[in-house]
Amino acid sequence: MWKIAIEDAIQKTRDNMTRFGDLFPHVSTNNKYELNNNDDWTNGFWSGILWLCYEYTNDDIYRNAARKSVESFFKRFQNDVVLQHHDIGFLYSLSSKAQWIIEKDSNAKELTLKAATKLMDRWREKGQYIQAWGPIGDDVEGGRIIIDCLLNLPLLYWASEQTGDERFRDAAIIQADKSLRYLVRGDDSSYHTFHFNQETGEPIGGSTHQGYTNGSTWSRGQAWGVYGFALSYRYTKNPVYLEASKRMAHFFLKNLPEDYVSYWDFNAPITKDTPRDSSATAIVTAGIQELVSHLEPSDSERIYFENSNLKMMNSLVTNYSTIHETGAEGLLKHGSYHVRGNLSKDDYMIWGDYFYLESLMRLEKGVTGYWYER
Repeated sequence: MWKIAIEDAIQKTRDNMTRFGDLFPHVSTNNKYELNNNDDWTNGFWSGILWLCYEYTNDDIYRNAARKSVESFFKRFQNDVVLQHHDIGFLYSLSSKAQWIIEKDSNAKELTLKAATKLMDRWREKGQYIQAWGPIGDDVEGGRIIIDCLLNLPLLYWASEQTGDERFRDAAIIQADKSLRYLVRGDDSSYHTFHFNQETGEPIGGSTHQGYTNGSTWSRGQAWGVYGFALSYRYTKNPVYLEASKRMAHFFLKNLPEDYVSYWDFNAPITKDTPRDSSATAIVTAGIQELVSHLEPSDSERIYFENSNLKMMNSLVTNYSTIHETGAEGLLKHGSYHVRGNLSKDDYMIWGDYFYLESLMRLEKGVTGYWYER
């Protein structure tokens, strides 16, 4: 099943290369991807898909397209196009860092290190955190951290490994620790964001931007936590992070509906019209595979996580993918972007497509994505 699903995704990607040209897919409306000029936080996921397709096929058509996308990221960096946010890791881990991992291209490595330095511009020394959005000192955004940032920390860990500069690693560890303390609740659910006093670092409180309520658990945020803490464990070997990933995975799995694909928020009222978020489930399948890779064969939880992961992946392929839909632009249906904002509540999400393909590649080929050196 995995092989068939991968080959279907590869064919759809090839078709999309013609459709998209030099543009980048973001989210879709009525099953048609919105395209942009590499100025959004999601653009790295398209590059990541292209690199995964190249690794599976060894076909230069995907390699050349992936390289061309990295050239776009060079230009984006040179011109400083919409890089004032925490999502630098999403952009450059899956584009230039992927090229470095696969091809050992020194220019791609240099660009990725520059991107890590750019991410450090978000570090707020007074408060000791990475600010998610907005300019320094902003009244609303100046003290906000976000759970999504856990997937951007691998860029900093990697940069520290490559350069020997501990500033990158120290900032990543402090951010991971703060995320664990303030974004993860006592019942292993999570806040989407948390606010601090910008001058003192004193905690103020949790809130949401895309979830149902401030106190609810946005399913994609929970998924970022599962994968993000597993990756922090890989880089640091701090068992606290592995335990956090386990706990958050248990919460996610415990709150899934019968078909093993999450609703957009675990506390949203469930009706026949409540949106799912297949992209959250795709993220968590990759995250659980990363988590399992760190568990001993004798670990009593390993089989549970492996079996649960297979159930989620089977449902994604069988019930949510476009595997039998010729001409579909997306790989995974029924993702949600920003339900409360009424933006793409039930459609394709390019990050959902990326993590779906990464999960398939992990299962079929042992290809683990581009979050760390192999």
